Amino acid sequence: MATATQSTYQREDVFMPLAQRLAANADGILEDIARTYCVSTLDVVRALPDANRKIVTADRLDVILEAVSTWGPILFIVHTPDLVLECEGPLPPASYGRGYLNFHGESPIGGHIRPARCQEIAFISRPFMGRLSHSIQFFNFDGDGMFKIFVRRDESRNLVPEQVARFEALRAAF
Repeated sequence: MATATQSTYQREDVFMPLAQRLAANADGILEDIARTYCVSTLDVVRALPDANRKIVTADRLDVILEAVSTWGPILFIVHTPDLVLECEGPLPPASYGRGYLNFHGESPIGGHIRPARCQEIAFISRPFMGRLSHSIQFFNFDGDGMFKIFVRRDESRNLVPEQVARFEALRAAF
């Protein structure tokens, strides 16, 4: 088990080129890998093998968020150097106002996103802590993650099949 000062990868991995490390083992916290390699989180995502990621431009933001709003409860994560905030619930419909995309509704997920800061969106399928995960991650012009949307797991920690199908269909649409 990793401690607070250890990561889910071996120290020897840092001596491998990033793409080679990710090809050998795509598991781990992307932000930690980025810090280790002194690159942005988006650079790490771009270095993932093609089978693990599909990157689309930010002009698809509205289409993606509208589709996800039909999935039912999802896992919404904001990951900063100081906080990993996780919120589970349906993604409410969004509307534009004052330069923000505003989320309000009957959900614990709510807030305001600056869509003009979004550069790229990545559909990521890879192991995380040894288990397959599927997420849609939104990146700003600095290569930092804005937020992440994960396919939920059921009470047995298995991915919810209906959401996996919707994730795969949305990814294939691009």
